[in-house]
Amino acid sequence: MKNLKFLIRTAYRDSRQNRGKLAMFMSSIILGIAALVAINSFNYNLVNDIDRQAASLLGADLTVNGNREIAPKLKAKFDSLPGESARELELFSMASLEDVNEMQFVRLKALQGNFPFYGKLKTVPVEAATDFRNSNGALVDDGFMIQHGLSVGDSIKLGYATFYIAGRLQSAFGSAGVTSSFAPTIYISLSELNKTKLVKEGSLVDYTYYKKLPEGFDADAWEEEQKMLFRNEGMRITTVKERKEALNEAFDMLNYFLNAVALVSLLLGCIGVASSVFIYVKNKIPSIAVLRCLGLKGRQAFLIYFIQIFILGSIAVALGAFLGSFIQLILPLLLSDFLPLEVTTVLSWKAIGEGLVVGSTVTILFALLPLISVRRISPLRTLRSSFEEEEGERDYLSWLVYFGIIISIFVFLWYLMSDLIMSAYFTVGLILSFVLLYSVSKAIMWAVRKYFPRKWSFVLRQGLANLYRPNNQTQTLLISIGLGTAVLAMLFIIQGLLLKNVQQMDAGNQPNMILYGIETDQRDSLAAMTRENGLPLIQQVPIVTIRLEEWKGRTKSEWLADTVADISRWAANREARVTYRDSLDPFDKLVAGKFIGEYKGGNDSIFVSLGADFAEQLKVGIGDELIYNVQGTRIKTYVSSLRKLDFTKMQARFFIVFPTGVLEEAPQFHVLVTKSPDTKTTAEFRGKVVTAFPNVSVVDLGMILQALGDILDKVSYIIKFMAAFSILTGLIVLISSLLLSKFQRIKESVLLRTIGASRKQILQINATEYVLLGALSAATGICISLAGSFLLATFVLELPFNIQWLPILAVFLFVVGLTVVIGMINTREVVSKSPLEVLRKEVE
Repeated sequence: MKNLKFLIRTAYRDSRQNRGKLAMFMSSIILGIAALVAINSFNYNLVNDIDRQAASLLGADLTVNGNREIAPKLKAKFDSLPGESARELELFSMASLEDVNEMQFVRLKALQGNFPFYGKLKTVPVEAATDFRNSNGALVDDGFMIQHGLSVGDSIKLGYATFYIAGRLQSAFGSAGVTSSFAPTIYISLSELNKTKLVKEGSLVDYTYYKKLPEGFDADAWEEEQKMLFRNEGMRITTVKERKEALNEAFDMLNYFLNAVALVSLLLGCIGVASSVFIYVKNKIPSIAVLRCLGLKGRQAFLIYFIQIFILGSIAVALGAFLGSFIQLILPLLLSDFLPLEVTTVLSWKAIGEGLVVGSTVTILFALLPLISVRRISPLRTLRSSFEEEEGERDYLSWLVYFGIIISIFVFLWYLMSDLIMSAYFTVGLILSFVLLYSVSKAIMWAVRKYFPRKWSFVLRQGLANLYRPNNQTQTLLISIGLGTAVLAMLFIIQGLLLKNVQQMDAGNQPNMILYGIETDQRDSLAAMTRENGLPLIQQVPIVTIRLEEWKGRTKSEWLADTVADISRWAANREARVTYRDSLDPFDKLVAGKFIGEYKGGNDSIFVSLGADFAEQLKVGIGDELIYNVQGTRIKTYVSSLRKLDFTKMQARFFIVFPTGVLEEAPQFHVLVTKSPDTKTTAEFRGKVVTAFPNVSVVDLGMILQALGDILDKVSYIIKFMAAFSILTGLIVLISSLLLSKFQRIKESVLLRTIGASRKQILQINATEYVLLGALSAATGICISLAGSFLLATFVLELPFNIQWLPILAVFLFVVGLTVVIGMINTREVVSKSPLEVLRKEVE
């Protein structure tokens, strides 16, 4: 106990003249801990809210959903469930605002019953949530009403029917706000839907059936018993438990990303700690050697400085946890457009505890790397040069510390993700990133020393030599600034690739307008109207709805019961929408067989063409038999060809193509694709179409692209906010490293001033060093971002890797400029004083 008091007292006295430096040592970890605590607090609150609000998010105890009306036998099973029922039909359509002569593509929801049974539709006025169900009223998205200057009581036309606006819809039930960017939501009563004449044979409609079950009824057991029967008919059952699991799974990747950013920030801060402690120990070598001469043991010397670092590290971690508790209040606001529920912002003691434990552990482990050398400082160092390195055998304790760092990171990731493999991937990825940056820094230092340009000017040679002189910051700055630059540059590259890909969808001769829901007797009139308005008729195709019943001599039920066959249930159960034509689409590539475009009747067989990937999911090939149900009529067909479909073009694509002469008399609707030169023409043409054909929907690609751009901007803003933690941490490491190396620069400045160097030359030498450090760090980070972006774009996003160099150049100049500015500010004290004044201060 007496020995411990001595160590603590000595640590306290030794720190009195160095507390400013020690505080700078630990400042770099505060942001990392803050990010970690904020993100985990948000995640835990989100999980708790999902668990608490799952029934409200689903709106019922059980739902059945599909893209067609439920079959009678399934409807009987659903109706046999006890409790209250409700029903919803959802489709996309055009809304006409006759008072202001404007049109809007909308998401129309027609409700029957008292849905939602849990939660409520948020409307203004409140009573509108119930009033619209018993009238021809409509609930209209609030943003849509503001955009068009609408008020409650105004009229809105949907198809052939006109509705009055009963209330403002504050948010569509159970959906995120970002979905309204594509099509604002409108609710009407299901009893009024027929008046719109929007639902016809083959219409694109989503059917959902809701059930409120009595307390104690086991919905999950019923779902487990019936799910295969419903799934084989293309219907999906969802319970509250499944809704919870789906939401948690949907946000798992978001949580992984946010935690990865926080962990990178924390590790960057820890690297700053290790570098700062290394410099601190270097400066304390004379004092430690004197203590050793007075009889202090190496282990005791280590404990004195460990106590200093441990106390200040704990304070820094606590401050980071405190700051993170406030930052977590911001995250729900940033992510509100992407969340289907309101996330609470209560204090999460679990997240704070994790931040304290993880932060303290990792900080101490990183600080131990330079601290363990203290115990091996010899008393003879009082007689040696301050920069002389200690000779001796390799210290294997450092390898144990490295192992502890890796294990602690892996254990923490495993704890967060509950996935051993994913945690291992993240850990290996982090290790490879740091190893790569460290290797690059070592290679640069070796190359500069090996191929030192001795014929260059004095200023350039001195600035270049600073990269490998004792107490240099090359490794620390390359790792911290390089990683921060990599995060920032990769963000700009991926954002640029996505935006460019979106813009190309509306470039050149690409179609930008699709009209669907066209009835057969409207086809020719609409085509004529298109030409009269000076628009090209790029594509006009019929669409027929069919279902697959048998193929290769086995019924669908037999195929789905065969677990060995590995048939895609999606391909087998989907209600296919097909077309017929007499020639191959020029954008489809024939990969097998021969395209047969005409059925001659009689004993002639009917040959269809399938998409190659679709055929693979059904395990069929050339010559195989398929039997389809076309509106109650069974048609036997054979596969004549396989095609590779190009989905990059804004045109209708079909997995199944029939020849002409087969489906002409079947119930069908048509799609027309055209190209509008500008938004004014689009608006005028859309108005004419909706006025003449209220049932026809006009999809404006330009509007969708604008909505996509808005969503990408929001995603980009969130990522930038999170990346700021890494960048700011790297900035703090930069500032602290340069401040701590100032004392080394002072001694070098004194020597240079003593031998005749001018103030201007010293400024130029330091500027050269900082330009080189900033340029090398930025260039290394950008190279890493280019490699990472290429892999992400090529193998994950499947985008062409055509980057824009202007943002990359801007990032490079920003990082270099920031490094130089901070470095030169740090240099002012070095050159502003005379050598004698500095020497006296050093002696004091």
